Amino acid sequence: MILTIAQQKGGAGKTTLAAQLAGCWAARGRRVAVVDIDDQGSLARWAAWRAERSPERPAVTARALSGWRLDGELAGLDRDHDVVIVDTPPEAENDARRAVRAADLVLVPVQPNPFDVGATRPTLDLARAEKRPVLLILNRVAPRAKLAQTMIDAVMGLGMPVADTRFANRTGFAASLVDGLSVVEAEPRSAAAREVEALIAEIEAAVSR
Repeated sequence: MILTIAQQKGGAGKTTLAAQLAGCWAARGRRVAVVDIDDQGSLARWAAWRAERSPERPAVTARALSGWRLDGELAGLDRDHDVVIVDTPPEAENDARRAVRAADLVLVPVQPNPFDVGATRPTLDLARAEKRPVLLILNRVAPRAKLAQTMIDAVMGLGMPVADTRFANRTGFAASLVDGLSVVEAEPRSAAAREVEALIAEIEAAVSR
């Protein structure tokens, strides 16, 4: 399956989400590829850290590319891998549109604040235009915050499916990335690891429908 992570609002946690999912699926024995079409190259850098600093872990294929090669590369990776995860730039450029068009599911992380919720609508419009299914993922949710519940309700009002799993604002997510790992590999018994595993179950169920 091809999963495209898209969000025109910068800083929503796209790359962290992509790496966490990739590492978890790889640890489960799935053949995983990540495709980084964001100029910052953060996801490709994570995959390089994995190869250098955690060579004992299952490998993750990585590509950093853009332009006309993207369609063919995604098709080839899809044939040879169980999961292909695409990290897109925050702008709705041609590459992002191609990645959305190729996706079996578009994952849209959104933080529960008014700026992120409002900025999510263009991404959803792009997915609608390409007729691709979407799963909104609440990210960096602060526990026991009145504002959070208000904004969670706002996310629910965007008119797209929202994952039951919410990623809390946990340091374990970022800490695991330094060695090219997911938190499932670095801290398998942590609350953060349980969140990743629960989200993967939701994604697999959504794609299989």
